[in-house]
Amino acid sequence: MLAGIVANVIDATVLGHPILGAIVSLGTFIPTLAVATRRLHDTDRSGWWQLIVFVPLIGFIVLIIWLATAGSGASNRFGGAP
Repeated sequence: MLAGIVANVIDATVLGHPILGAIVSLGTFIPTLAVATRRLHDTDRSGWWQLIVFVPLIGFIVLIIWLATAGSGASNRFGGAP
């Protein structure tokens, strides 16, 4: 997130075009998906639940709540406890 903020500030002050911010966003997209998938697996949910953000208004809120929920703490269908 900090890299995105710095890139956007540089874009706004120096470059005038959102090129650097776009590169940083593309570079962090797949790692962000991977971390969210791992977090959902910790709560015994499939990574496909990330698609719930496409449900207007409530989807993003539900996903944030699930990502903030404590993990199951025991083995689940995705493997042992971290």
